[in-house]
Amino acid sequence: MDRQEHIREAHERAVKAMQGRSTLGKGTATTRARWTGGLACELEDGPWKLCADMGEKAGGDNSAPNPGVLGRSALASCLMAGYLMAAARARVPIDGLEVEVQADYDARGEYGFDGYSPAYSQVRFVVTVASPASETEIVAVLDEADRISPYLTIFKGAQECVREVRIAERKG
Repeated sequence: MDRQEHIREAHERAVKAMQGRSTLGKGTATTRARWTGGLACELEDGPWKLCADMGEKAGGDNSAPNPGVLGRSALASCLMAGYLMAAARARVPIDGLEVEVQADYDARGEYGFDGYSPAYSQVRFVVTVASPASETEIVAVLDEADRISPYLTIFKGAQECVREVRIAERKG
């Protein structure tokens, strides 16, 4: 079985399972960040461990990617996976695929300057596809994947964010 067929069959199994049980697709994903000194932290989510730090200009040690790199990487990799899954479902062959995420920012926002947003002013993504399929078929696959992309949806609009504060007991 080729890889695209494997992806399509996995998708079909998941859809079939969720059609019968509405609670099957629901859950809570948890990622924990633990401070490791300076502006660095270790990120843990299930078996995965990553690190993040800020650059030297921000007071960090530049020992790991900064949160912006990780966020843009999350969007790029989510789009990539979505395009490949949508192509597999539509049986559109993909010979090569690249997603480049570009984000415009003004760092004055994150440093507290009035009148400047800490958010990106614009996020663009450039998708380069190599495929023997027609442009119409390729664009249809990309459109469908964008429509259901979790991270594209997050980047495009705000969702409710709720903060809970826990004060740890002071040691000695």
